[in-house]
Amino acid sequence: MKVVTLAGGVGGAKLADGLARCLSPQDLTIVVNTGDDFVHFGLKICPDLDTVCYTLAGLANPETGWGRAGETWHTLNALEALGAPTWFQLGDQDLATHLERTRRLAEGETLSEVTQFFCQRWGIQHRVLPMSDDVVQTVVETDLGDLSFQEYFVKYRFEPSVRGFRFEGATQATAAPGVLEAITSSEIVIFCPSNPWVSIDPILAVSGVRQALLRAKVIAVSPIVGGKALKGPAAKMFAEIGIPPSVQAVALHYGSLLSGFVFDRLDAAEELEIRSVGVRTLVTDTVMKNPADRQRLATEILTFAQQELLP
Repeated sequence: MKVVTLAGGVGGAKLADGLARCLSPQDLTIVVNTGDDFVHFGLKICPDLDTVCYTLAGLANPETGWGRAGETWHTLNALEALGAPTWFQLGDQDLATHLERTRRLAEGETLSEVTQFFCQRWGIQHRVLPMSDDVVQTVVETDLGDLSFQEYFVKYRFEPSVRGFRFEGATQATAAPGVLEAITSSEIVIFCPSNPWVSIDPILAVSGVRQALLRAKVIAVSPIVGGKALKGPAAKMFAEIGIPPSVQAVALHYGSLLSGFVFDRLDAAEELEIRSVGVRTLVTDTVMKNPADRQRLATEILTFAQQELLP
């Protein structure tokens, strides 16, 4: 089965890892949000790309889900002593990733090429693609004014009230090489349980992506469980925009793109309402506490796709 998954954040990285445990490298393409990317200390930082890659490579911090396992913080501590802005935590191993990425980009490589090289060095066999090699910036419109996503999420700890979002540069950006082709040739596209507003929507905003998905079989996995987000501000964002956070809200957010929808047993009471609009459903345990959970959920989604959505 040819599968494309769209991912961002820790939840996206976990399911991408589960799918990679079930599918051969030839059958899975992982497209990652780069709307969170920013420049810090002159370095190109790609938080979602790095979280996905570290997770696939078995390098991620198992406690946080982001950053590197066994990380040290000597550089950050030295910077703090000098009065530098240290609101975005850069561990020493993580810093090496950003230094080398920035160097390669400055020498003319694309983000796709750098990502491919890193995957080879880290032993990642499945194809990982940034959504675009062009710069796209997620801007969060808040009661404090416009903030880049990392400012909103990390510097201000997602405390400001959200008014809306925009993805600067998305309509001018082209999908990274291989993205549209992978979607077009896929049998199933899976939206990971990532934040719909700031992890999946930036990918959908890139020119040509949504149009390609309209011709695909799309399954989304809800990041909302029991009215709450397992991690991050997704539920808070829904509420502040005036939409009660629920699995129905997630399904409605993706709308006509969906052929199938996966959500947790805690929200089973909402199944009939979702199915009433013609979307097939899978109700299961969606919380991924360990690698075994990731593989189990991935297996269930792939079985659901085969039995319910494919000829």
